[in-house]
Amino acid sequence: MDFIKKFFIFLFTCCLFTIHPHGSVSALENKMTNHIGMEFILIHSGDFMMGSPKTEAFRDTDELQHKVFIKKSFYLQATEVTVKQWRAVMGKKLFGRKKGEQNSPVTRVSFYDCQKFIKKLNKQNKGIYRLPSEAEWEYACRAGTTTAYFWGNDIDCAKAMYSNNKKSASECILFYGSMRLKPNRPAPVKSFDPNPWGFYDMHGNVWEWCQDEYRSYKNLSPGKGYDTIKRETRVRRGGSWYKFSRSLRSANRTYAHPGAKFQTTGFRLVLETD
Repeated sequence: MDFIKKFFIFLFTCCLFTIHPHGSVSALENKMTNHIGMEFILIHSGDFMMGSPKTEAFRDTDELQHKVFIKKSFYLQATEVTVKQWRAVMGKKLFGRKKGEQNSPVTRVSFYDCQKFIKKLNKQNKGIYRLPSEAEWEYACRAGTTTAYFWGNDIDCAKAMYSNNKKSASECILFYGSMRLKPNRPAPVKSFDPNPWGFYDMHGNVWEWCQDEYRSYKNLSPGKGYDTIKRETRVRRGGSWYKFSRSLRSANRTYAHPGAKFQTTGFRLVLETD
């Protein structure tokens, strides 16, 4: 009997910790760190209300609230891609020469630059990486919450990085100075508390590229997706250090040409579960 019990325990353990092709780990691992120090957290499939209610302050007309189903579990990077991680993949010369503190989010990267980074990372055969879809991004940002921000409907400088710009939005500069954070730039990753699922800087610090073209939520119908209204664009989410708190809301959306490079924009990655 003891032998049979041990055998079934062995089988159960093997199921929990299966290694998949390309070096990815089992989808049942809640957290993992890859070979260059990028931390990932597992997000299970599920559904949520994407967009904002009509009563939300600063709501835009492109935030029509609707239910979205995330059909497949995935890993999302716990932080924005850092300067150190960028250099580890892209090198230090030419295209890879990015300025900034090692643990600050890499910026001035276009959507196309992100794709080059992903292509080089995937060639290392250590997993399959990509940008998150807009729905995946908001699902992770909300982390089960329904308020404007994961902590509630109000915001202050202690919650996230915004209004750190001496020229046009300086509301939080003095407070960040007390944290020894410099003006006119983002903060090092993990400078603020994570959301309930463990993700840092989903609100503020830098805008983050998503995989999708910018699409309207209007005229939604089952199986047909969204109407594209801005071709040759890509969605950016999360707000940044540069301007005001209203841009940091979970439902807030903006877009840019995929070739655009901004000092306010970076990205974080998805790691496929299989």
